[in-house]
Amino acid sequence: MDYNALAERLLPGEYPALETFEKRYPPRDLPKNAEVTRLAPSPTGFIHLGNLFVAIANERIAHRSGGKLYLRIEDTDLKRRVDGAVEAVIEALKYFDIRFDEGAGIGGDDTYAPWYQRQRAEIYRAYVKDLLRRGRAYPCFCTEEELAALREQQVANKEVTGYYGKYAKWRDAPEAEVNAALDAGKPYVIRLKSMGDAARKFTFHDEIKGDVTVQENDQDVVILKSDGIPTYHFAHAVDDHLMRTTLVIRGEEWLASLPIHLELFDVLGFRRPKYGHNCSLMKMDGQSRRKLSKRKDPELSLSYYRQEGYHPFAVKVYMLTLLNSDFEEWHMKFPDKPLEEFPFRIGKMSRSGALFDLDKLNDISRTELSRLSAEEMLAFLKEWAQAFGTEEQKGYFADEAYLLKVLTLCMGIGGKKRRKDFVTAKQALAEIGYFFGDAAQRDAYRVDEETRNAVLDGFLATYSYENDAQVWFSKVKELAASIGFAAEMRDYKANTEAYKGSVSDVAEVLRIAVTGRANTPDLWTIMQILGEERTRARILSARA
Repeated sequence: MDYNALAERLLPGEYPALETFEKRYPPRDLPKNAEVTRLAPSPTGFIHLGNLFVAIANERIAHRSGGKLYLRIEDTDLKRRVDGAVEAVIEALKYFDIRFDEGAGIGGDDTYAPWYQRQRAEIYRAYVKDLLRRGRAYPCFCTEEELAALREQQVANKEVTGYYGKYAKWRDAPEAEVNAALDAGKPYVIRLKSMGDAARKFTFHDEIKGDVTVQENDQDVVILKSDGIPTYHFAHAVDDHLMRTTLVIRGEEWLASLPIHLELFDVLGFRRPKYGHNCSLMKMDGQSRRKLSKRKDPELSLSYYRQEGYHPFAVKVYMLTLLNSDFEEWHMKFPDKPLEEFPFRIGKMSRSGALFDLDKLNDISRTELSRLSAEEMLAFLKEWAQAFGTEEQKGYFADEAYLLKVLTLCMGIGGKKRRKDFVTAKQALAEIGYFFGDAAQRDAYRVDEETRNAVLDGFLATYSYENDAQVWFSKVKELAASIGFAAEMRDYKANTEAYKGSVSDVAEVLRIAVTGRANTPDLWTIMQILGEERTRARILSARA
């Protein structure tokens, strides 16, 4: 076989010498042991929790080592591309404070650009042409039907499926047969001519999983598709080398492809990057664990957290809790320290599936929101409401001074202990709705109608907005005593049979009448914020 002639026929014309790419993309000037990491999503329009999981790990490892994190878009598959997907990726990761140094839509140093793989087609073809000249790649003219039949035969024979060995029809095809197929205009792909043997195994050190034993690759994988665009396997090897990536962290589903990628680095003459395959995100389904599913689990999509109104900091804290086993203890000890100060280590990443628990995230979210100031909470709620809230909720921000009073009360700011009632922006705005619109009754009264009316009538008879909290409560206790309830809790506990209930039961009736809820922050303060006119109107409405 005249490999030079074949290479020229398949990829005619002059391509830059490979040495020029080494000069165009020089080694990075970084401190010793600095890591260069990347996030390389496909523009499919779906960015998920796994992307964020990997992005946080990559960002922490790169920046703690004095290195770089960049964003590359792997758009070699046009069929999967969705308009606006790249912008959605950038916006989502920016929302969760993933700080890229450079890359697609990021700016920064463009030495290693372009950041879109389809814009780097000439580079890939130059390397493919070199492989063809060296006899390490060849054209394959198999049709989809032939490949499907081949797979059926392998399955029937209980053999490994794929294009390899005796099944690699065009691997050692005579030169005349290859030229005849080209003369006939048959479409083709270009495959790697693998030199591996699946019977041989070797040990590879994974930065997360430790030493893993894998088989050598013997698959003649496609490296250049019929449209002249490379496959992911080939493009990522070329790009990771030329962009000077030192560490690739990716999902464990790629572990099966590792032998292919290592062989590609070797045949191209590149130094291999380090690889770390992180665990999958799992959830409990009944008594068993399973991977989070795009079809079954809305919480897999990052858009879910924005639409529900989770604070990005809370989500990031939870992700770090899953990523490093000692993060939670550190954050509890140093809650006010920037997350960047946590000594993130790849060696602390879980080797097996990380269990994603929405209840745990909600607990973390309550804690993190309780640490915000009223002004910070207002800004967070406002941003969410503008994007996802109802017109009524957007109206809550017309009087921000009033809203600050509401948030100060509902968050327990200034009290002995912060309240942890808020989980998300969506839930928080629903929770404080009674301060704005009518207080629709959400919780049922636990007393009969006659008692309820007696409480409401008695309260209105003596209510004054000018009363301070102490006077206000003394009137509530007097009212309780007048209708057969214990004015003091100790009296009620000492002899429950002697009373209809306690003063707390009377206060609950008032609370539901004013707010629609049985549990709220301090009722006197709520009435003070609402004002006398609105308070009276609500009690009268409840009485009616």
